[in-house]
Amino acid sequence: MNGRTHRAGPHVPGHRTTRNGAAPPGPSRRNFLLGAGALGGAAALGLGGCSGAASAFTGGTLDFWHLLTGPDGQILTRMLEDFQGEHGDVTVNETVLAWGRPYYTKLAMASAGGRAPDVAVMHIARLPGYAPGGMLDSWDLDLLEELGVGPDTFPETVWEKGFYGDELKAIPLDMHPFVLYYNTDVAEQAGVLGPDGLLEGVDTEEGFRDVALRMGEVTGGHGLSYGYLDDAANMWRMFDTWYTQMGGTINLPEGGPMEIDEDKAIRTLEWIRSLLDGEVASASNLGSSAIAEFGTQRAGMFMGGVWEIQSYRDQGVPFGMQMIPPIFGRPAAYCDSHSFVLPHQSSPDPDKRRMVHEMVASLLKSSVQWADAGHLPVYLPVLESEEYSQLDPQADYAEAAEHAVYDPPAYFTGSGADFSEYFGDHLLQVYTGAVPPERGLQNFIDRINELLAKPSPL
Repeated sequence: MNGRTHRAGPHVPGHRTTRNGAAPPGPSRRNFLLGAGALGGAAALGLGGCSGAASAFTGGTLDFWHLLTGPDGQILTRMLEDFQGEHGDVTVNETVLAWGRPYYTKLAMASAGGRAPDVAVMHIARLPGYAPGGMLDSWDLDLLEELGVGPDTFPETVWEKGFYGDELKAIPLDMHPFVLYYNTDVAEQAGVLGPDGLLEGVDTEEGFRDVALRMGEVTGGHGLSYGYLDDAANMWRMFDTWYTQMGGTINLPEGGPMEIDEDKAIRTLEWIRSLLDGEVASASNLGSSAIAEFGTQRAGMFMGGVWEIQSYRDQGVPFGMQMIPPIFGRPAAYCDSHSFVLPHQSSPDPDKRRMVHEMVASLLKSSVQWADAGHLPVYLPVLESEEYSQLDPQADYAEAAEHAVYDPPAYFTGSGADFSEYFGDHLLQVYTGAVPPERGLQNFIDRINELLAKPSPL
């Protein structure tokens, strides 16, 4: 490392999906997708169902835990109903638990006791906190290949993220990157909307700032909306995006110390501070107020997660989406992935296990539906399909799948874990301008080194 490197759809009759025991609630913009034409669309890909031999599991219930609610949960339920419509008397019993720490605590307890559900959703960056303790069983790679799922059907970085050692512990359904939203009407009035429908002139520091100021002149407010005061995770997403663009990496070796390029980290913090100047962006936005600022069209751009897409559609905002522009050279898409895992069972039923593999293969092949909520499907036959290429604005950030950046592996990183909270604890005052970047960064490094110096609880 360079610089001062511190080693410091409709319900199918007779097949039901239950949710907690109750009936469910009802380079250019598309270069990444150019291979789609040769694939011949969804029908040629066999996206409607699974291939391979039939399972010996002919009836019964599969218990499925997840933490997906709202539009995400409703879409998942429809996808599960489609699967059940193809598989006789199989019922998928969905148990929906509270997002974050409550969910992961209950999943760990069930897995440790060997009385876990048949399958569950896990953010893939949480894998280092579960796989080492034997809380996850391994997927059958041969069976997955038989069902059309394997390393050739995923972006390499995303597929490899599901491994612990030589064992596949998590199968990614998507990646949900940190992206740039922009108001297309405002961008057009400001003269910064390119012929491809994307923002132009935003690929340098000066250019990005100029575009933001021009859009702010149109809105009468800010050019960029970004919330962080009560959202440590969003603070971390922005930092890691720009830091990675600069070529920065972070390693958290067991026993420590943390490895981080301090020069690049300080440069990143200085850049963020320059944006939060009250002119380009508000110096004091909450996560919710930033979302509202863009939603009420008082800001020309917004940086956030892809999951806000439905909210802005509902509000009638004219918007597009794209990757965060590679201002510092390397394209980077900070993200996590919803993935499927096999929580440890003491005596798993082999026929049930095969049916779970079939269920997951089915969900992957129908994941163009999942894209409706903004998530980027990572099953390549879907991502490269003609059907996906027609989604607007989702297709405009499809290339993010090739530039995925996850949290550095450690038992305390990943969505809903404590890592971003530690970052927020020590860097918030840097973002507000109350302390210099060097001091805040050193305090963060010291805190992480304290954790690394202790034995993992796993």
